[in-house]
Amino acid sequence: MSSSLFTRRGMLLGTGASLVGAALRLDAQKAAEKDAPKPAPCAPRSDDSYPPTPDQLRRLKWWKEARYGLFIHYGLYSLYGRQEWAVEKEAIPWPEYEQLAHRFSPRPDCAKEWARIAKAGGMRYMVFTAKHHEGFCNWDTKLTDFNSVKQGPKRDLVREYVEAAREAGIRVGIYFSLMDWHHPDGERCSVDEAARRRFVDYTHGLLRELLTNYGKIDILWYDAAMPMDAKGWESERMDRMVFELQPDIVVNGRNDSIGDFSTPEQHLSASAHGRAWESCMTLNESWGYCAADHEWKSPRTLLANLITCARDQGNYLINVGPMGDGTFPEESVRILTEVGTWIEGNAESIFNTDLAQPWRPNYALYTRRGNTLYMHVHMWPGSDVSLSGLQTKVLSVRMLRGGAPLKFTQDAWRVHIAGLPEEAPDRPATTLVLECESEPRMNSDHELRLAKPRGGVNIG
Repeated sequence: MSSSLFTRRGMLLGTGASLVGAALRLDAQKAAEKDAPKPAPCAPRSDDSYPPTPDQLRRLKWWKEARYGLFIHYGLYSLYGRQEWAVEKEAIPWPEYEQLAHRFSPRPDCAKEWARIAKAGGMRYMVFTAKHHEGFCNWDTKLTDFNSVKQGPKRDLVREYVEAAREAGIRVGIYFSLMDWHHPDGERCSVDEAARRRFVDYTHGLLRELLTNYGKIDILWYDAAMPMDAKGWESERMDRMVFELQPDIVVNGRNDSIGDFSTPEQHLSASAHGRAWESCMTLNESWGYCAADHEWKSPRTLLANLITCARDQGNYLINVGPMGDGTFPEESVRILTEVGTWIEGNAESIFNTDLAQPWRPNYALYTRRGNTLYMHVHMWPGSDVSLSGLQTKVLSVRMLRGGAPLKFTQDAWRVHIAGLPEEAPDRPATTLVLECESEPRMNSDHELRLAKPRGGVNIG
């Protein structure tokens, strides 16, 4: 994985357009900007110009409904504890780094624990690193001895993960890095045709194993197409093999192909033309385990990002890097569980929702299902809340959790909801449900300011 600075790309107002928080003035954005790692040289290709095909819509249906996933970066770097790029960034000699493979010893039940945490966290799918850039294979591959069955664990970690996810009722995703620092042809392939042929055959062979030996795989998450392009990787042939082996699989485009969905990294950025998208982010600042990284996103930040993805019809894939023995850092479990508890009581406002246009005021976020508007108040203002510029009649207002009806008034400028408790009834956000006469939409800030009546002081 790589990182990029947190930015939000504003989308145009209008039918079918998606607003992605350029005007989102809230604590979650500030926290995310603060937490954003510095860029690394592994930017994905993102191509929004291709509307989805009928087959993509079929395969993506469950994925779009799933909305929220858990990313797990786990490999030899987890023992080293200085993030997943350590061997490259610190120029560690390979004979020294390879010793980690002999010491690598995940707990026997770690995969079941990951699945339990994902389930409690409200996640509907998981993505696990079968092979990261370091080249170590977490499965019983016949193509290299640099794997978890021939080395320290003496176990097939991919199989353990797949079985644990299925047992928990969670969809199974496999991460696979094309780039490989350990393989002797991993860099030479870009300048030597014989090396390219060997390395491409090796890479395709690894993928064939992963997609043949573990039953149905729901997601293939390519990463890191360096140092070649789609032609060098023979990506068209690669994808054809993938779909022959797994006809229902969902695949990203990080093998330098178009793929089924875009993958904005460390920021929220909705795709255009109805293209599926998924924002992948770290829970702290690191993909792989980093012992010194305690910059955790707060539950409120995590939830605000998930709500924003839901509003703009995207998915949210949040990453945790387990420690060397496969245990999740304690703080990551606390944060994910707190958000999962919220999701349990507010799931209808996140899953199976529609594209939502409303975005103001700055202490709340919005999602929508049909004519129902969900107002997620993450900065509780006290006994009353308001939303301005709503262009449809509100029929009723209630609390989502518990269903208590709420009193409200509506005029041409605002909906005013009063009689609320001084303290927030739910955390990290309290969700109010507004049943509307038609699809809830807000006018633009410009139109509101031009037409809004104003009072003057001592104006004759």
